[in-house]
Amino acid sequence: FKGGDTCEYLLSSGRFLGEKVWQPHSCMMHKYKNSEAKNCLIDKHVVFIGDSRIRQLFYSFIKLINPQVREEGNKHGNIPFEDKSASIKVDFLWYPEVNGSMRQRIKSWTESSVAKPHIIVVGAATWSIKIHNGSNEALTQYKVNITSIVPLLEKLAKSSDVYWVLQDPVYEDFLSESRKMITNEKIDAYNEAAVRILNSSSRNSKAKVKVFSVSKLIAQETIMKSVDGLHLPESSRDTNAMILMNVYCNKIMKPIDGSCCQPQPPLTLIQKFAFCFFTLSIVGYLIISVIRRNNFRKNKSCADLESGEEKKPDISASNVSTLEMLLHSFCKLGLIMTYFYLCDRANLFMKENKFYTHSSFFIPIIYILVLGVFYTENTKETKVLNREQTDEWKGWMQLVILIYHISGASTFLPVYMHIRVLVAAYLFQTGYGHFSYFWMKGDFGVYRVCQVLFRLNFLVVVLCIVMDRPYQFYYFVPLVTVWFMIIYATLAIWPQIVQKKANGNCLWHFGLLLKLICLLTCIYFLSYSQGSFEKIFSFWPLSKCFELNGNVYEWWFRWKLDRYVVFHGMLFAFIYLALQKRQMISEGKGDPLFSSRVSNVLLFVSVVSFLTYSIWASSCKNKTECNELHPSVSVVQILAFILIRNIPGYVRSVYSSFFAWFGKISLELFICQYHIWLAADTKGILVLIPGYPMFNVLVSTFIFVCVAHEISQITNDLAQIVVPKDNSTLLKRLLCIAGFFSGLLLFSAMQDQSRH
Repeated sequence: FKGGDTCEYLLSSGRFLGEKVWQPHSCMMHKYKNSEAKNCLIDKHVVFIGDSRIRQLFYSFIKLINPQVREEGNKHGNIPFEDKSASIKVDFLWYPEVNGSMRQRIKSWTESSVAKPHIIVVGAATWSIKIHNGSNEALTQYKVNITSIVPLLEKLAKSSDVYWVLQDPVYEDFLSESRKMITNEKIDAYNEAAVRILNSSSRNSKAKVKVFSVSKLIAQETIMKSVDGLHLPESSRDTNAMILMNVYCNKIMKPIDGSCCQPQPPLTLIQKFAFCFFTLSIVGYLIISVIRRNNFRKNKSCADLESGEEKKPDISASNVSTLEMLLHSFCKLGLIMTYFYLCDRANLFMKENKFYTHSSFFIPIIYILVLGVFYTENTKETKVLNREQTDEWKGWMQLVILIYHISGASTFLPVYMHIRVLVAAYLFQTGYGHFSYFWMKGDFGVYRVCQVLFRLNFLVVVLCIVMDRPYQFYYFVPLVTVWFMIIYATLAIWPQIVQKKANGNCLWHFGLLLKLICLLTCIYFLSYSQGSFEKIFSFWPLSKCFELNGNVYEWWFRWKLDRYVVFHGMLFAFIYLALQKRQMISEGKGDPLFSSRVSNVLLFVSVVSFLTYSIWASSCKNKTECNELHPSVSVVQILAFILIRNIPGYVRSVYSSFFAWFGKISLELFICQYHIWLAADTKGILVLIPGYPMFNVLVSTFIFVCVAHEISQITNDLAQIVVPKDNSTLLKRLLCIAGFFSGLLLFSAMQDQSRH
């Protein structure tokens, strides 16, 4: 790498993704909205000095502030613009040649009594070529003039942002007769002269005039679409204006998806503590490993020659083993978290914007589906939604969601609506799985609750600390956590109705249905009462968990989007287990779920329902309207899939071990993608190997999957230690965890206060 200055990359290099999307080398460009542009430039004065090409850039720039601006006014004169609401002034000053007049204007700003512009954009050359008919004398004079202007620009650069715009190439075939002398050869000569003089001056000056050379690269790709061969098409100059906005505003606004020109964020107090903790864990593990190895050599078990009995090991060995396992887990986790931090918080690796094409989404989908079918095996049991089948279901859904995220397919509405169903299916499984467990086992103990909560939240809590992100940022984990607690509360609250009790008296089934109806009523009320919902989750310390950007609206939106599907999962589990208990379904190997006639009818209805939903989702025109209908209709495709997957006996008896493997680590995959596969908190793509997109995806994917698998193992190991089965020990651990979170809240409050 040439260095970490992404501003230089943004101003000098990049490529087009497709026809209109510009990708700077190594970093991500934010697309500024009018409100963001105003907030950034409030009380600022911006000046564009130059010819008609600079005037084009001026208009594109002010349209970012006010899209209603029309390109009117004297073409060969000064053009002022002012936005009084934000006190923004942007002026275009007509100086088509680098001459004494331009020098005098720039010199006037260097006077101490004059208010200096905050941003100065300068560029000119084509008029000099045209007026002097491309003569060498004009080029010599241009060098003299720019040499006299550069020291003034350097002086201004100490307090302002100064940009010298290099000349774009022309499309010579389209040039009028009066402009035929403006050739690309001449333009290159003028650009070389400007760059050489600017660079030689910058070596002797701390303040540096920034060379805006990226416009030349953009023009090389788009100038053939020019109307007159000289001026850039509108899309290209808009890109230049957006680059200029990113260069200046990213360090002020700090957009998540604008990594260009953003400095590395400073370590917070909590991050420093985390770094110390993981460092001590690594050192502690190494020390214990050395001690254990030495003790093993000294006290190696050997047979007593006289008695023939083996000597008993040291009674403290199990305790040391537990401590060693704990430190070993934290040691691995510390190294993994270092990788997370380097990928998405340090400016070590490059990041790029996503760019959606149909092929980038559908070709990988077809590829993994073929792989999944190739790895087909027989299931250990043939029940509906058995463990292998649910793992398989989670696995292929997770892989599709990953491809959806990296390809940027959220911009394509039909794909977005189908992915919404996959997220809903995860929550459906949450309702189905937890209801089935509590209904059949009747285990409402603290140990079970703590185990589930630990496995769901451990990785996210660590990432919140290491990556300095709020809990709600990883929205899916808060979602499944809250729904688990709702399911638990619904079934655990008196009267506790479980299968064993209900088998003795059928009235208990109606009691359970009454509980479910009460749950549905509460869900319905909260979904249409945003104020009540926000009041519940705005109480401290709940607000610390569910706020994002200072409010809980995002949490309410996420919860509302799939509000009924967990209930549907619970209801399906209740009906299925009731039918299973009464032996109304056949789950033998190779047997259809129902009688042949019923199975055929249900299969036909399921296929029609599945396709009908897909047709509806594919015909969606408005995301907001479709999202309103989604909570009520998503269950149609989910139930259709379950029936298609389970009614035929053969289909129910096999599963894809390939998908099931990914299903076992689906939660880790979903969370880890935020920082070590995608980048900039999912807004972009991590680039480990620049210049080779396909190879980069292969390498980053391999590391990403290995890390997710390792974290899954670490979580399982730590769950056994942190959440023991013994109630008294568990109570002590819970008190320690409560103390830990209290400290975390305290430090978080201190951080917030210092930031403000």
